[in-house]
Amino acid sequence: MREITLSQAVNEALAEEMRRDPSTFIIGEDVAEAGTPFKILSGLVEEFGTDRVVDTPIAEPGFMGLAVGASMTGTRPIVDLMFGDFIFLVMDQLCNQAAKIHYMSGGKMNAPLVLRTNLGATRRSAAQHSQSLHALVAHIPGLKVALPSSAYEAKGLLKTAIRDDNPVVIFEDKLMYNDKAPVPEEEFLIPFGEANVKRHGTDITLIGTSSMVQVCEKAAKILSAEGISAEVIDPRTIVPLDEETLLASARKTSRVIVVDEGHQSYGVTGEIASRINEKAFYHLDAPVLRMGAMDVPVPFSPALEDITVPTPEGVAENARRLMAGDMFHAA
Repeated sequence: MREITLSQAVNEALAEEMRRDPSTFIIGEDVAEAGTPFKILSGLVEEFGTDRVVDTPIAEPGFMGLAVGASMTGTRPIVDLMFGDFIFLVMDQLCNQAAKIHYMSGGKMNAPLVLRTNLGATRRSAAQHSQSLHALVAHIPGLKVALPSSAYEAKGLLKTAIRDDNPVVIFEDKLMYNDKAPVPEEEFLIPFGEANVKRHGTDITLIGTSSMVQVCEKAAKILSAEGISAEVIDPRTIVPLDEETLLASARKTSRVIVVDEGHQSYGVTGEIASRINEKAFYHLDAPVLRMGAMDVPVPFSPALEDITVPTPEGVAENARRLMAGDMFHAA
């Protein structure tokens, strides 16, 4: 199987879906000739023209509102939000309009749009361009939220998102755009709500989202050399969440660490840990441990930024402590 970058996988998914469905179009800042700041959309405007790859002014609330209206009247917009940090600017359109129109219309209307954006720190982009804000939209009923962890996941999840009749927000990690992974050339989709067990284990479960899947896999390799067998799970989507796969693993290993790059307080780690504690409590030998980003604005200083997010070494150390029964002093 060929290997392509996550950036190429996203580009392929967009091109394939736009060829398949003429009602699909892309709208956002610098999406046409510039191909976005990360050059992910390069070449699409040459194939589909400026009627379907639409550059906008720097007016996120405006073009998000246009997309919501367009989705309600028969098209499938893909909104490109340059940085995930800008999601605050489109919250009314996304959360009050798109997320609720199906419910408020008694099922007569839909908003089948995709909001493509990104997350992730350690890119030296400072506090306003480095946040991981997926927990904000996961809190809103009516929205689906996907977090691809590789080029393969990015293509399969994006194609599923575009075909979904509900509004979907998909977050890609900025640092992973040049990471390569095997991706089939033939058509494939990844269903929402089906987690992927990346590595089987018996002693402890490591649940990671987005790039934290790689962090968990590296931690699992460290632990394996020490005789600790770690299971690694990628939920793929946090809404809908594949509870059964997570619970089955928790019941098997009896110890769980949840790793996410969003701020730890009131975030994804807390939600997943809570569900496991509620539904697999009597199978656990230790409390579910959460590891998220520090509850501070993301620093610009490389030395400071690098210590704000979970690392493989940190995950491995906490796993050792859980295995030793030292959970009350876990870092």
